[in-house]
Order: sequence, then C-alpha cells, then structure tokens
Amino acid sequence: ADPNTGDGAGMLLQLPDEFLRGVVDAELPPPGAYGVCVCFLPQDECRRAEFEALLEKTVVEEGQRVVAWRDIPVDKDYVGITANLYAPYIKHLIVAASDELAEDQDAFERKLYVIRRVAEKAAGPELVIPSFSSRTIVYKGMLTSPQLLGYYPDLQDPRTKTALALVHSRFSTNTFPSWELAHPYRMIAHNGEINTLRGNINWMRARESQLASELFGDDLQKILPVVRPGGSDSATFDNVLELLMLAGRSLPHAVMMMIPEAYEGRDDLPEDLKAFYAFHSCLMEPWDGPAAVAFTDGRVIGATLDRNGLRPGRWLETTDGWVVLASETGVMDVPASQVKRKGRLQPGKLFLVDLERGAIIDDAEVKREVASRQPYGEWFEKGIVHLDDLPPAPEPPK
Repeated sequence: ADPNTGDGAGMLLQLPDEFLRGVVDAELPPPGAYGVCVCFLPQDECRRAEFEALLEKTVVEEGQRVVAWRDIPVDKDYVGITANLYAPYIKHLIVAASDELAEDQDAFERKLYVIRRVAEKAAGPELVIPSFSSRTIVYKGMLTSPQLLGYYPDLQDPRTKTALALVHSRFSTNTFPSWELAHPYRMIAHNGEINTLRGNINWMRARESQLASELFGDDLQKILPVVRPGGSDSATFDNVLELLMLAGRSLPHAVMMMIPEAYEGRDDLPEDLKAFYAFHSCLMEPWDGPAAVAFTDGRVIGATLDRNGLRPGRWLETTDGWVVLASETGVMDVPASQVKRKGRLQPGKLFLVDLERGAIIDDAEVKREVASRQPYGEWFEKGIVHLDDLPPAPEPPK
C-alpha cells in the first residue's frame, strides 16, 4: 500500500576505523580493541534512556568500558510513511576492551556477544541490536535498495572504507516486514527459506542443557536460549551460526555443519570429508532450504547453496581484483575483457574469499582444511552404536 516502504534492505561492512575516529567525540582504542553496538531503540525518550542505562550497566558488569554514544544521522525523506512510523531511534554504543581482552580479539568478540545477549534478555523485544562487533557493522532498515545510501549518510562518507560488503534486499514471505528483520544479520544474508526450521529450533532447545564450552566457560549460561524468540528463519539461522563460530570453529566449519552437502553413498567425496559430515550429523540436523546463504565474519566472506540446489548464485572475478557474487547475473556491468573468471554456486558447495590471504579459496581446499583438522572418522566409529550390534534383550520377568 506504501510504494516507498520496502520489505528491508541493508549492508554489512568491516568496521570503518578511520570514519569512526573522525565522528566519535572520544579517544578510541586501537583497531580490534573496541566494538560498536548498533542499537535500534524506542522513539520514546524515557524508555530509550532505560535501555541505554541497561546497556552501560551490562558492559561494566562484564568488565569492559563504555567509551561513547553516538546518534546516527538519518534522512527521513528517503523512506516511506509506513517505514517512518515504525522507525527506531538509532544509536551506536562504542565499547573498549579490558586490558585482559585488548590483545585477544576473538575473546573480545565473545564478550561482546555475551553483553548483547544479557541486555537482550533483560530488555525484551523492544531492544534490537543489529550488530555488536569489533570487526563488522550493519546498516539496515525497512527500506528499498535505492533508499539505503540516502537514509544513512554514514555510508556516503569517503572515510567509510571496507574490503567487503554483504548487501541484501528483502522480499518478505513468511514474516511481515520490520526494521529488525531486514538483512543482513550479524553474519549472514539469506535468499530462500529454511523449511526444517521448527525441528531445527526444537533440537537446539533440547540440547541447550548439554552445551559446554571451554572458551565461554560460565558465560555460556548467560546467553541461553541461543535462538532469540520471534525471529524469522534467517534470524534463527544467524543466531545458531554465530554461537558455533564464537565457540571456536572457523566460519566455513560452522556453515558446513549447518548446511551439509549430500554425502551418503557418494564415491566422489574424500573419506575424511564424509567422516566429517557423518560425525556432525550426530550433533546437528541439516538446515534445509531451498536456501542460498551468504556469510562473513569480517575476515572471510562467502556463500553456499544447500543440497537441494534450488536458488541461483553467480560470481565473477575481475582483472582488477573485484569479486562479486549475486543471486542474479548482470549485477555489475563488467566488460568481458575485464572478467578473469566466473562461475555459479553449486548444491552443497562453498564459495569463499579469504581477505587475509587475498584469494578465492576453492571448495575442495576449504573442506580439506576443515575435515582434516580432527580425526572425525575415528570419533564417529567410537561413538556410534548400531542396533544390530546390541546384545540380545533379557527375558522379561514373569
């Protein structure tokens, strides 16, 4: 009914350190030693102040330091009447790492996650935190794609620099549009739907009593439940992927756990890879689509297609170093002379760009690195008991 209100559009990028140092009225720690909490807050001033106080209190209780708040400039002329009616008040909270965590960015990321979950659980659904990280930041909303840059002047500032961008335009299907449910989420953007969702959520809840983590330690109990209530299938997927990665797995490893390729009865897969999938099938059920999922942690960025293979994905690499993957061809108008190579997402396959290595990593290489890291085949054989191997049942008492 309102053509100027979109189902959702957004962008995830690396934390723009140069830009933040130019606009934050406080001295920032070195890159990696501070994080930015993107907050969607109520427009009501009193309620907003309550949530700000809650966040500050949680940061201090978790041993970190509040640096500053920043009101995010937005241009309301760029969005429709409906989007403006439901628009949150958007602020950034800058948090500095404690001396203990300043040298360990992965541990700091875990602590920021704990702070977020503690605050979310205490505040309820009114507090929405699209991202809270020392590596990445999300700008999103109930927008159309062309409105995104206009609504957020931050994205037009030449100091806002990033080596990667995860961009999404939402077409709402199984949940109504809202500011919170726009993509990207904290780690993913998603095309399609998760048709096994209810079972996936129930299994996560069932296993929460058994969860343990050396890295999280006692903090693990603070974050449960893993899945934030009221989220879409994409939001739920993001919740689980985030935990799997922060608990010590690489991002490709976590993605392979959640979206495995079809492996049983295949002769073209290495044995250690089939063992990897078999072992992890005991820990988690596949999140089946049709679904194409793009993902990033700020260091690697990639995409995968579930084993059903019913969503499109095309990629190309240019001679001057651009890598683009999109759900349609022709997203970038690149002359054929500048295309170094190109291809498409295939069912169960990973497409991965490693920013630290500066290279596209082949699906087979990624999976070889992940599958050979532990003796998954031995673990699977030791842990599995087949019904045929069970001893005969004793005679029932008379």
